[in-house]
Order: sequence, then structure tokens, then C-alpha cells
Amino acid sequence: MTGTWINVATVLAGGLLGLLFGSRFPEKIRQTVMAGLGLVTCVIGLQMALQTKNILIVLGSLLAGGIVGEVAELDGRITGFARRVEDRFAGGQGSGAFARAWVTTSLLFCVGPLTFTGAIQDGLTGDYHLLATKAMLDGFAALAFGSALGIGVLASAGTVLVYQGGLSLAAGAVKAVLSTAMVDEMSATGGILVLGLGLGLLELRAIRVANFLPALIIAPAVVAALASLGV
Repeated sequence: MTGTWINVATVLAGGLLGLLFGSRFPEKIRQTVMAGLGLVTCVIGLQMALQTKNILIVLGSLLAGGIVGEVAELDGRITGFARRVEDRFAGGQGSGAFARAWVTTSLLFCVGPLTFTGAIQDGLTGDYHLLATKAMLDGFAALAFGSALGIGVLASAGTVLVYQGGLSLAAGAVKAVLSTAMVDEMSATGGILVLGLGLGLLELRAIRVANFLPALIIAPAVVAALASLGV
């Protein structure tokens, strides 16, 4: 889990620097930073989404995953949990900014292809170079998000530790199950989720992105099912 610990450290360092210096910027600069983050997030999402070899798999996974997520009210549950944490530390007077920052950055830092491939590589071989690269990118992103969204960004370090670290610890089982094609479609589906985050940051459309999280499980399952049928 060396790579994950490095990633956690860079997210915390970047987020803290953003909190320390972000408040010194005028509101117009912070709005511009947020717009830049939104644009870059959209580009990252598009790059990931274009990895798909079959857009119908991504579409079907998103639709099915969205339905499951809506029925389970995943977005509401995750946001509600973040709000309860915020209220506990704010004496019940939380504004919701903490929850937004936590959910947004947690999703962004955990659905990319480097998360899966890097964590598996680190867990199996001890080679953490991919995660070290991801850690640097996440650190700079955390700096920008920390200045724009606030202290909730720091909480995403815990999400990275639990999720990414869990993948590393379970690397043997995960690698045995996931083929290259499955990872590609899962990453492409994750790219659509990242694109949704970007649209939210740009305030173009409020999308309950967390409700689509089941799609990340459905996509590789569909690939496996089609492969077993020889399709």
C-alpha cells in the first residue's frame, strides 16, 4: 500500500495548501479557478470515456446503474452521511459545502483508470510508480479544490485510503477477475461519471453522480457475460 499512502499524503498536503492560501484570493479568482477545474474535469472524463470499445456497454451500464442507484438513493445516502459528519463538527450548523467537497473530490480521485491499475500493480508487485504519478496529479487537484471548495477536500484522503488501499490489499482476487477489456469499459464508464462532476463544477447541470456508481460494477459484469457468450 505504499502508493496509496503517498496518494493520501499528497491529497492532504495539497488540500491544506489550498485552504491556507485560497482564502487570500478574491472571489473572482476563486470563481475562475472553479471554472478551470470544471473544464479540466470534463476533459479528463471525456478522455476516459473514449477508451470504450463498445459504447452500448457503457450506455447500458449507466442506465442500469442509474436505476439501481436511484432506487437505493445512493447519492442521498452518501451526501447525507457527509452532511451528518459536517454538522457534528459544526454544531449542527453545516452549510453543505463540506459534503459537496468530500463527495466531489472522493469520486474524482477514485474512479480513474490509474486507481484500478495502479492499486492492483502496487498490491501484487510492490511497484507503486503508477500510484505515485496519480498522487502528484491528485495533490495539485486537491490544492485547487481546497482553495475553491474548502475543508471537505481533506476528507477525500480517507476515501482514497479505504477504497484504493482496499483494492491493493485485494489485488490478487481483483486481478484474477478483471480482464483488460473489463477494466477498459469500467474506466470508460467512470469517465462519464467524471464528466458529470465537471458539469456540476461548471454549474451547468446538477447531476446526482453517486447514483451512477453501480454502473462501475455492471460494466465489467456485462463484458464478462458477453465474453462467456462469445460476443
